[in-house]
Amino acid sequence: MIRSMTGYGEAELDTPIGRLRAEIRAVNHRYFSANLRLARQVERFEPLIREWLRGYLPRGHVNFSLRLEPNVAGDDVGPALQVDAAKAGRYLAALRSLQQQLGLPGEIDIALLSRFGDLITPADDTEVVALGPEQVEQVTAAAARAAVSMRDQEGLRLAADLEGRLDAIEAALARIQDRAPERLVVERDRIRRVVAELLEGVPLDEDRVTREVAFLAERWDVSEELVRLRSHVELFRATIGSDAEEPVGKRLSFLSQEMNREANTIGSKANDAAIEHEVIAIKDEIERLREQIENVE
Repeated sequence: MIRSMTGYGEAELDTPIGRLRAEIRAVNHRYFSANLRLARQVERFEPLIREWLRGYLPRGHVNFSLRLEPNVAGDDVGPALQVDAAKAGRYLAALRSLQQQLGLPGEIDIALLSRFGDLITPADDTEVVALGPEQVEQVTAAAARAAVSMRDQEGLRLAADLEGRLDAIEAALARIQDRAPERLVVERDRIRRVVAELLEGVPLDEDRVTREVAFLAERWDVSEELVRLRSHVELFRATIGSDAEEPVGKRLSFLSQEMNREANTIGSKANDAAIEHEVIAIKDEIERLREQIENVE
């Protein structure tokens, strides 16, 4: 089943030096793209984190944050904490300057400053060594699995919508197939009527009329386009229903382009208002398919 590129996941893990909190927000993107916000204590794991995320979320733009909430000072298992007062003063001065320049209201208080995670750190940096890649991978993987689960659920809804679009396209193709022979009969009768009016009582050359209708039948024939378009629809449906794990969004995008190409050819050969209306409906459904495919992994 297809998977959406929209997903959210979070996870927590208690460690000897504090609690790790991972959060993932993923949206659609042509390729894999990751924006990481990492606590200072885990910045050295950035290349590994990118590879772990890519393994779970091969397509999409991923915003990933990993924070460390240090244990409270005095906790027997956690390190003591220290406050970088000098840096806090610089933050405060910068915020006051920005407030004055922009004329912003509000108070700059301790609640605001506490949002800067680098102001309160473990007093002894040797404690950071206790945080290993296994713990970082564990919490990252847990958040990624939660995001994948949400992508799966969203994928089910996308698949249902896509199936409905495909059903509508197939119904329109069936109506075109039924209408195609009728337009030749209509055109044959029109040719006979026009020629008869021009000849003013002279007998019609039925062989000539038959040859003209045969020429039109060959020029207006859309049977090959109908077969190809149905084939694309069947492959599209098989792809969204496949159990394969690899991303299929690019394949579906290509199929939708080919479907649109065949629909355009049918429209150019139509020479019939009813068929042209069906082609317009088909192209509208294909456009809606393409919009939905933008969010398929």
